[in-house]
Amino acid sequence: MFEKILLVTRRTRLAGLVERFNTKKQAKFYVENAGQDFDEFEREDQAYARAVDRLRDSLDVGLPVQQVDRGLVPTFLFTGKEVVVVAGQDGLVANVAKYVGEQPLVGVNPDPDRFDGVLLPYEVPQARAAVRKVLEGKARTRGVTLAEARLEDGQRLLAFNDLFIGARTHVSARYRLSHGGQEEAQSSSGVLVSTGAGSSGWLSSVFTLARALTARTGGVPGGEWRLSWEEPRLAFVVREPFVSRNSSAELVGGFVTPEQELVLESRMPSGGVIFSDGMEEDFLAFGAGARAHIRPAKQRARLVMA
Repeated sequence: MFEKILLVTRRTRLAGLVERFNTKKQAKFYVENAGQDFDEFEREDQAYARAVDRLRDSLDVGLPVQQVDRGLVPTFLFTGKEVVVVAGQDGLVANVAKYVGEQPLVGVNPDPDRFDGVLLPYEVPQARAAVRKVLEGKARTRGVTLAEARLEDGQRLLAFNDLFIGARTHVSARYRLSHGGQEEAQSSSGVLVSTGAGSSGWLSSVFTLARALTARTGGVPGGEWRLSWEEPRLAFVVREPFVSRNSSAELVGGFVTPEQELVLESRMPSGGVIFSDGMEEDFLAFGAGARAHIRPAKQRARLVMA
């Protein structure tokens, strides 16, 4: 069934700076002038390199091992016959999960002292056994609902944690929002759509702000929305909606299901975007007249659990 193991890695902060400034010496100058500890950048880089070397060696289970940088994942041709192993952080798992289809994904924490590893149930010494379970069909997996944004020209974007629909810069986003048989013109700092996996992240910060403001102004704070990873619905909130002659703020949140999608029509002549999981380079242009249909994706991520 499986023909190879695909090991997905990422550049460290130091590697990214060396690429940006051409040499390690120039990277050091930049980091130290910013008041940061360059030695920590080096220690982090060395720890990750050692972990990846050990991980790659441990994955010698009789199948070819191909190592791929995260930057190549969006254009990598997945055949469905790869066991995908991700050498975290958590964000790397979220990013890769959107592209691998429903293949089992093994998240490995290469540096437990630095990474929380919510999506990384295995450490390097445990990775070999996890991969063997996948190959033997004995792995326990957890299905994770993804969010999907689809434009009417056929372009599509998936999100593991959340989608943001709004303006690329800090100007107000203008659009028409439709949901549950209602619609209205809005002006806001954008619309956030969260999956269950993302509901403890960006979405929770919206509720933290709302509760604190409500309490400080004498109101009774409500509870926040929490969804399970598997729950087949999404939650959306409108960020900082502005009421004017041309914009309303009645439809400021709700749940999105396969039967009740969220539709937005852009009224931004330029700069409108839809991006996923905080990756601004992973986006769809959302200019005037474009219509986006948001719903839970049919495809689900499959994370191998310990």
